[in-house]
Amino acid sequence: MEQVTKQNPMRNVRIAKVTVNIGLGESGERLQKAYQLVEELTGAKPVYTKAKKSIKEFDVRKGAPIGVMVTLRDEKAEEFLKRVLAAVNYKIKASSFDKHGNVSFGIAEHVVIPGTRYDPEVGIFGLDVAITFERPGFRVSRRKRQKSRIPDSVRVRKEEAMKFLTENFGVTIV
Repeated sequence: MEQVTKQNPMRNVRIAKVTVNIGLGESGERLQKAYQLVEELTGAKPVYTKAKKSIKEFDVRKGAPIGVMVTLRDEKAEEFLKRVLAAVNYKIKASSFDKHGNVSFGIAEHVVIPGTRYDPEVGIFGLDVAITFERPGFRVSRRKRQKSRIPDSVRVRKEEAMKFLTENFGVTIV
């Protein structure tokens, strides 16, 4: 007699969001160009990030816009992730993962992303990509009503995130 074991659907790992960030450390014309670039790359409307504190040496004031970021979810996130992973040859360092399975990596020049072209008007920017993983039911820790703590057994581990990326996107962990 065969015993059929079904996998618990609440144990499945999924991509919660992909965050794209360009930090310049200055405002002005370059920041406007970075805004246009992120909007063109992702197809979503970015927001400006502001300085948390003043740094006199770099002429940065608290509250001044110094970067651009956008958060992608669902199909947009997966489509963008496929293009960006191709730019890094589907290789991610194991040290890029944190203990909760989230991963961050950088791209030195945006022109290496397939489907983008060099525009002398815009210039070349580097960008950071952060992928956040979660399981179904993780919303319990974020919701406004009846918020509750999530135990460590429900959180995504580093190994599970690595396995997810290798199976679904063909990523090689270096």
